[in-house]
Amino acid sequence: MTSGLAPSAPAEAGQFAEDWQEWHRRHEEARADRHGFLAVTGLHWLTGEPQRFPGVPGEWHTGTDGPVVAIADNEEIVVDGGRVRERHEFGAIAARAGITVDIHRGVLEVARRGGHDILRPRRPDHPLRTRYRGTATYPPTERWVLEGRFVPFDRPRPTTVGAAVEGLHHVYDAPGRIEFSVDGLPLSLTAFNGVSPGSLSVLFTDTTSGVTTYGANRSLAVGAPDEQGRVILDFNRAVNLPCAYTDFATCPLPPSENRLPVAVEAGEKIPYERLAADPAARS
Repeated sequence: MTSGLAPSAPAEAGQFAEDWQEWHRRHEEARADRHGFLAVTGLHWLTGEPQRFPGVPGEWHTGTDGPVVAIADNEEIVVDGGRVRERHEFGAIAARAGITVDIHRGVLEVARRGGHDILRPRRPDHPLRTRYRGTATYPPTERWVLEGRFVPFDRPRPTTVGAAVEGLHHVYDAPGRIEFSVDGLPLSLTAFNGVSPGSLSVLFTDTTSGVTTYGANRSLAVGAPDEQGRVILDFNRAVNLPCAYTDFATCPLPPSENRLPVAVEAGEKIPYERLAADPAARS
């Protein structure tokens, strides 16, 4: 393994910075989407007992086959384009999946996390979104574009990790690990499946965590390995998960083996919102 790729010519270095800037711009736009995580105003856990929640139409509970809502005469929600003005059964929702329901002045996420059905209302006028002014990052540098090797497990390993919500756990199938090195120090990260087919995703912390970067976790998307198992880890694109911004997230924490004993001085730093809430933090 190598601690980085070969130095680029000046023109290539300029293109590298431009590509990163464009990626970061798109990432920030997605984060600040009108119905994105910055718009979440609450996290509500459903039980077998019908209950109401602030700003959410209807009376909700978890039934035998998933979430159920009973809508009062003066209320409505919109599900799949159809207006619902009475009882509605959503059916079983898969783990880490969700349904978006239209409500007055926003949307409602009906989802399943850690074995529980949840509701998360999202409103575009939520102050966390309207006051958002971006996330600080380390300057992009090719020093932190590293070559690694994906080593598949004999079979995917069910891996239990903690969550941003105390007492909650997530279980992911880990297809293998990524081996790489930083300044000659051999390291590895347990990898989970990524968003696109064949791609990977890693959750990690390092010695900057809680100092200049968010303490609980950061995430890095990794492209599909080539035929020799080679991958590129571009830590300049290490990002914060929603729990870095809001207490209404159920983000997974890294597995214990993904706590890197080096300072990954690349990617996103502690959000301004967390710095404001914790004056002891520094970016």
